Amino acid sequence: MLYAVIPAGGSGTRLWPLSRAGHPKFLHPLTGTSSSLLQATVDRLAPLTTPDRTLVVTGAAHVAAVARQLTGLPEENILVEPSPRDSCAAIALAAAVIAVRDPEAVMGSFAADHLISDPDSWVRTVQEAVRGAEQGMLMTVGITPTRPETGYGYLETGDETDGTPWRQVAEFKEKPAAEVAEAYVRSGRHLWNASMFVWRVDVFLAELARQQPALHAGVMAIAAAWGRPEQDDVLGTVWPTLPKISVDYAVMEGAATAGRVATVPGDFGWNDVGDFHTLGDVLPADEAGNVVLGTDAKPGVLLRDTANLVVVPQSGRLVAVLGVRDLIVVDTPDAVLVCPRERAQDVKLLVDELKERGEEGYV
Repeated sequence: MLYAVIPAGGSGTRLWPLSRAGHPKFLHPLTGTSSSLLQATVDRLAPLTTPDRTLVVTGAAHVAAVARQLTGLPEENILVEPSPRDSCAAIALAAAVIAVRDPEAVMGSFAADHLISDPDSWVRTVQEAVRGAEQGMLMTVGITPTRPETGYGYLETGDETDGTPWRQVAEFKEKPAAEVAEAYVRSGRHLWNASMFVWRVDVFLAELARQQPALHAGVMAIAAAWGRPEQDDVLGTVWPTLPKISVDYAVMEGAATAGRVATVPGDFGWNDVGDFHTLGDVLPADEAGNVVLGTDAKPGVLLRDTANLVVVPQSGRLVAVLGVRDLIVVDTPDAVLVCPRERAQDVKLLVDELKERGEEGYV
């Protein structure tokens, strides 16, 4: 059975002021239901694994909130990062801890903040990736592009492997310019890179040792002390020395060059909930295209002659909007955001400016 690892980090700055460093987006109910993105991720994994084989890697500031939301997970399955070291350290730590329990286990890594509208199709795609992992490949789940998106990285693929739907991954591509993205979609050989990975832990750790020996040595030392009295001392000493690098750069790009990476294309309504405009596209809207999050809250929202709004009422006061369209309105107890939907990606610039001004309390 699959071990599932959920990296739960980042602050979701493009969803400010709703998402903050102390309460990031994966803890919010942005699914169109009362479930948070993190809870929805765990629920989606139920056909593939069990709570005792589900691990969450998160920061020390979020451990209590994660534990409150995931009461079915064993306490020891919440792995705490003392500080952010990017995705490779988080995923490698989980792989090393799993390897101590089960040296040839297959694990999958799935982000805590994605939306998937067709979970049954997603499960079938992951099951196919597991079959590839069992044969020793480092597998990814690639997303069949629906548009020439410039905000995602891409996987350049080769031909299908005989008798399977897997494709060899020739190269990982950075986020492209618009004309390059259009060429990728026309080629039929490029998939969105959703950073979903499936592999045998021994295969991944061997590749990590080949490409990142210092990181490998560090996580193996931490895993050897995991659950022992010396765990905190070893973690506190070793963790800050680990390279701060993504798993794509650290392992997967080099492994693809060596012919060790394959992907299973999937089409299951994936979205990474990157900004409020995206939420407006994927969540249920009224007949005028307005999306309101948290409609059960009182006094709620009053809209008149509006269209294509994304409204997030979180302050406990009435939010009234009249005679406008294509706007984002986010109302929290200490900050209000109003911006055109087409500028949703630029919300991150406001967070950057707040940091420069030293107003960390708003971040």
